[in-house]
Parts: sequence; structure tokens; C-alpha cells
Amino acid sequence: MSILYLASLVIFAITIFLVQKRPGNLGIGYPPIIGGIICIILGITPLGDLLVIWNIVWNSTFTLVAIIIYSLLLEEAGFFSYVAIRFVRFAGGSPRKTFVLLILLGSILSGLFANDGAILILTPIVYSILKHTGVSRSKYVPFLLSIGFIADTASSPLVISNLVNIITASYFHIQFVSYAEVMILPAVVAALSSLGMLYLLYRKELQMKIDQESLPDPKSVVKDRLVFSIAVPFTIALMAVYAFTGFLSIPIAFVAVPGAVLLLGISWRSRAIDTIKVVKEAPWHIVYFSLGMYVIVFGMGYQGLTDQLAAVLVYLSGFGSFISIVISGLVFSLLAGILNNLPSVMIGNLSIAHAGLSQNLAYANVIGNDIGPKFTPIGSLATLLWIYSIEKKGEIRISWKYYMKVGSFLTLPVLLCTLFTLWLVTAI
Repeated sequence: MSILYLASLVIFAITIFLVQKRPGNLGIGYPPIIGGIICIILGITPLGDLLVIWNIVWNSTFTLVAIIIYSLLLEEAGFFSYVAIRFVRFAGGSPRKTFVLLILLGSILSGLFANDGAILILTPIVYSILKHTGVSRSKYVPFLLSIGFIADTASSPLVISNLVNIITASYFHIQFVSYAEVMILPAVVAALSSLGMLYLLYRKELQMKIDQESLPDPKSVVKDRLVFSIAVPFTIALMAVYAFTGFLSIPIAFVAVPGAVLLLGISWRSRAIDTIKVVKEAPWHIVYFSLGMYVIVFGMGYQGLTDQLAAVLVYLSGFGSFISIVISGLVFSLLAGILNNLPSVMIGNLSIAHAGLSQNLAYANVIGNDIGPKFTPIGSLATLLWIYSIEKKGEIRISWKYYMKVGSFLTLPVLLCTLFTLWLVTAI
């Protein structure tokens, strides 16, 4: 093991520590950028590879930022709050029905508006609903943790559902429709098995009174009627354009960014939404985070990590497609839980390509890095955002010990069910 390889591992470990701890409320994108610059200065990542790295990350990163801006505009218009209140009212005051419906809502939002968008939007909405309905704060955890869990585990059906998916589809040039054809069924299994495991875990705690009469009138939360009224047709139209342009090999950002800009323009004209605030609050730090992490990970791979993981994947492929997909998916998931899923999926993609293995492993890499992060609190950017949004309220705190206890119980069964379904889909 070379000195530069050891140095890359140390830089990576320090970067992840700073991202998780955020000393002095340090922005989540700064440690990776600093770590990436150090990797370039030390020669861990060759300077000439920066253009290669940018070509890999620009499409996925700007797509995610655009999707989140789009989803934030819909939330500012009151669309998601309206839907959430309707779901709770439909439950008729039943805590278990409310629990199930909110998880289903989370899976839908994650699939259509990305896991980070679902986390940013749904966590404060659920928190607000629980306060309105008179649920004691000790009963908040099952609802909030379930939202945090489902946002990641249900984020595999479409290319746009997770930054992990976008990065992988871009890297292997997988079209929007081709991706969906393979991943829709595993994604449904992931969402339903997540719901089943969450209900099994918390069913005894769901015995509280939910006063739905104290909820606001759904119509009263609508702030921009124009944006609210076009939310569904606009989203359907975007999905159709994603599918069509995929056949033409047009980068998905060329659709997502203009879509977000168009909705910004509509919102600005109506004057009901503070569009400047939405743009300022957009997660621009994801751009720095993604670029910086890829520079660090590319350096780790260049120094030997890619060769090591590729050798493991080649060895597993010798046991047939079932073992290759399932065990490789478990390996990717463990890497995601330890390293964070963005660097993990990047290492996985580089290793699969380096080994020249089947593209089916790319889908296993996606599943491992969508679901596997739930083993630990540092596993995904969405989880870090979720923890931050909860702690910002100052009333609820979920310890690492509790999170990892719950995560280990929930994640493995969901992961195995989803990987098995992927194998069935690819074997047919």
C-alpha cells in the first residue's frame, strides 16, 4: 500500500468526519472541496483528470439541484402540505392508517422528486402536522424516522429519484426508460418491504390520539393557486419529456434545469411565492459536495481502491448472476454505510467499468447505495439533511445508537428483498 493511497484514505476519513460533525455550522460542501484540492496538490488525483470528473458529475448534480428547486416551489405554493393534510384526514384519525399513508406519500415524493427533495419537504410538514394534531413529542420519532427511512429506500424507481441513480445512469449511458424498465419492480418491492418492516417495528407505539379536526383546512395552505393547479400536469409533462429525450441521448439536466427555470418564471409572475428565497435556499452545496467527493474518490481509485474492488466483483461474478448481484449489492451497501453513498457509488461504478462486468451490476450498485446508507447516520446526504432538519427544531434528538439499532433491523431485509427482485427481473 503506497503512501499516497494511505494519504487518500486519511483525507477521505477526515472529510466524512467534518461533513457529519459540521463544526462551526460548516457548510456540507466545503470539506469535500478542501479535501479535493489537497488531493490534487499532493498528486493523489491527477490534475489532468479534473475535466473527466466534471464530465461525470455535472449532469447528475445540476439535475438534482433543479429537481429540488422545482419541489421547493411546489411546497411554497402549498401543494405538498395540501396533499399531506388530505392524507391525514383520509386516515380518519387512525394513527396506524396515518402512519401508513404518510410512508406511502414519502415513497411517492421520493420517486418523483428525489430523496433529498422528499426529506427537505416532508420532514417539516410531518412535524407540523403532528404538532397540530396534538400528538405527544415522544410519539414523533416513529413518524419522523419512517419518513427519513423511506426517502432513501424508495428512491430507486426513476433516474431522477436519487443522485446515486443519476450518476450511475449518466456514467453507463442508461436511458430514462431503459432504467425504469429494470428498476420499477425492485423499487416497488423496496417501498412495500420498507413499509412492512416499519409497521412491524412501530405498530405497538402507534396508539395515540390524532385530533384531525385541529388540522387546518387543506385549501387554506394553498399560497399560489396557479402553481398549485399546474403541479400535476407539469410533473407528468416533465416525466414524458425525460422519457423522450432519453431516446435521443440528451443529458437529463437539459430537461430538468429548463423545467425548474420555467416554473420559477411562472411563480415569479404570480408574485405569491418568494422565488428569490427559493433560489437562495436551494442546495447549492450539493454541487461542491459532489465535485469535491468525486475528486477524492477518483484519487482513491487511482491509487488502488478501484483495482481492489474490481477484483472482488470479478471473483463474485464467477459464482453466477444470482451470487454476483446479491452479494455485490451487499458489498456496495456496506461501503455506502461506511463511506457515504456518493463516494461509494462512484467507487462502485469505476470498479464495474474497470472490470468490464455486466451492466446488471450497475443496478445492484444503485440498490446497494440507495438502501445500504440506512445502516448508519452518515450513509447518505439525504440522511444528513434529515438529521439536520430535525435537530434544527431543537425538540427531538435521535441518537446514533438508536438510529443504528433501528437501521440494522430495517435495512437488511429490505435490501435482500430488493436485490432478489432485481435478479429475477434481469434473469427473465
